[in-house]
Amino acid sequence: MNRRTFLTAGAVSLSATAGCLGVLGGGGTSGAPPTPDDDDVDGRPPAFDDQPDEREVDTDSFGTVEESGVDVPLAPIDVAHYWYKRGEARFADARSQTQYEASHIYGAVLSQADANRRSDDDPVADWPRDERVVCYCGCPHHLSSIRASELIQNDFEEVYVIDEGFWEWHDREYPMRGSDVETTPANWVVDGEVAASFAGENAWARHRPSGQMESTDIGGDGRYELHLKFNDVGPDSTIEVDTPAYTVEGKLSDLATGTVQG
Repeated sequence: MNRRTFLTAGAVSLSATAGCLGVLGGGGTSGAPPTPDDDDVDGRPPAFDDQPDEREVDTDSFGTVEESGVDVPLAPIDVAHYWYKRGEARFADARSQTQYEASHIYGAVLSQADANRRSDDDPVADWPRDERVVCYCGCPHHLSSIRASELIQNDFEEVYVIDEGFWEWHDREYPMRGSDVETTPANWVVDGEVAASFAGENAWARHRPSGQMESTDIGGDGRYELHLKFNDVGPDSTIEVDTPAYTVEGKLSDLATGTVQG
């Protein structure tokens, strides 16, 4: 296994050199940036000098979420981090390229939930079907569940999503890489409603200029709630809300006031 070494002995933050991405490590420690040719292409974590001891993980006890007729297992973040530190899973980020470039799990690849925006050379497509894959997003697990359900339907044998999502990983200062690993975007909430007949389908919010996106399930009563943590997006930014019943555009501050009904 070709894994980058990530030392955690020191507690001193090492600043990124010009042209490189910053790296933040867990437990208050930081690591040096990868070399410019050390790209995240295989989804593998770096090799750590402080691997946790092996322990039993009862994956049958995990909760699940149904997406596109598939029961997707929700891995608790402490289990995902345990697999990560031991190098026992590959990691895939289901968010937008803008969000990924700002901050992502160190070693993860970008594999977007939105198939219309996914790169034709998505590296996940070439991964072995029998290796463990952990997907994640920030909502905390809707985009990742969409991507995970597709992988399961494409014969990947062991796929999970991080139940608590990327921002819990970020808050715990687990290893990350990106151009702005320190920042947590503001959380905007957009409430909306469609006919109850659309229950179980998806509602989407998109910031078209940056490609950032978020999604959520439509509830049994037709209501939905989108939580948007978009980088460099403010109250005057134009957001598109897309549902099976309607598509609307408006300023984020307006959409976050009241209930969107098309």
